[in-house]
Amino acid sequence: MKIFVLFFLLQCLVIKSQMIESVYFVHDDYKLDKQSQKKLDSLAQLKGNLRFRIFGNCDSTGSIHYNKVLSENRANAVKKYLQEKIKTHITIENVVGLGEGKQINDNSSEELRKKNRRVDIFIDREWAKGEKILRKVPPSFVDLSVAELKVQNTYSLPNVNFIGGRHVWLPGGNETILKLLKILRDNPAMQVELQGHICCDYNNFDGEDLDLGTFNLSHTRADSIKEFLQMQGIDSSRIKASGQGHLNPVAYPEQTEADRIMNRRVEIVLLKK
Repeated sequence: MKIFVLFFLLQCLVIKSQMIESVYFVHDDYKLDKQSQKKLDSLAQLKGNLRFRIFGNCDSTGSIHYNKVLSENRANAVKKYLQEKIKTHITIENVVGLGEGKQINDNSSEELRKKNRRVDIFIDREWAKGEKILRKVPPSFVDLSVAELKVQNTYSLPNVNFIGGRHVWLPGGNETILKLLKILRDNPAMQVELQGHICCDYNNFDGEDLDLGTFNLSHTRADSIKEFLQMQGIDSSRIKASGQGHLNPVAYPEQTEADRIMNRRVEIVLLKK
C-alpha cells in the first residue's frame, strides 16, 4: 500500500525545485532489489523537463579502490535500469561513483553502514535564465504564544543562520536561541524536532561539515543547537535533531549571498506541547 501511494504521488508530481531519492544495497553487492526497482519505476513517471544526476556510495568496508569500483557499479546499475524506463523529457546528466569518500556517518554500526550503501538520485528541473523561487518563510516559533503553536507544524527560528560549511550559527541567532531555551524551560512537557538545512551543494547527499569532515552538515547544524540546549539543562529526550540537506530551500537557485544565508538555517517542528 505504501509503495502504491509513493508511486501515485511521484507520478503526479511536478518538481518545483529539487528533490533526492535514494536506493540501498546489501553489503558488497550492486544488484537492485524489488523495492528499489519500484522506487525507480516511480521516478521514471515524474512530470516536467528533468535532469537526473546519479551518485553511488559505499560503506568503509574494503579497500579504497574496491569501494570506488563498487560504487560505480551501483551507480551504473541505477542508470541502466532508469534508461529503460524514462521518457525523452528526462535526461540523465551524469553518473559518478564516489566510493567511500562522501560518508554521511562514521560506519560505527551496521545500521549506519546500511545508510552509506546507497545510490542517490538528484532530480532537478530545467531552469530559465534568472528564474528563482522564493518559499514563504514559516511563522516564528519564538514569537507565537504556546497556545498558538500547533503540533506537527513547522516554524522558523528567525536569524538562526550559519557560517558556510560549518555548524556554527551567526551571532544574530543568539537572541532567538535564548528565547527557545526559555520556552522549553517554561513548558517541561514540550518536545521539538530541530531540522537543519544547507545551501548550494547539489552534488552530495548533504553538505560537508568542514570542522568534522563528514557529509552531514544539515544534521550537525541542528545538533549544535540541541547540544547547546542540553548544556542548559534541557533533557535530550525532548529534542530530536535531523538533517534535511538542501531539499527545502527558501530561495532556489541561490543567486546572491543573501539567498545562501537564508538557506543555511535550522527550522523547528513542534512534536508535543
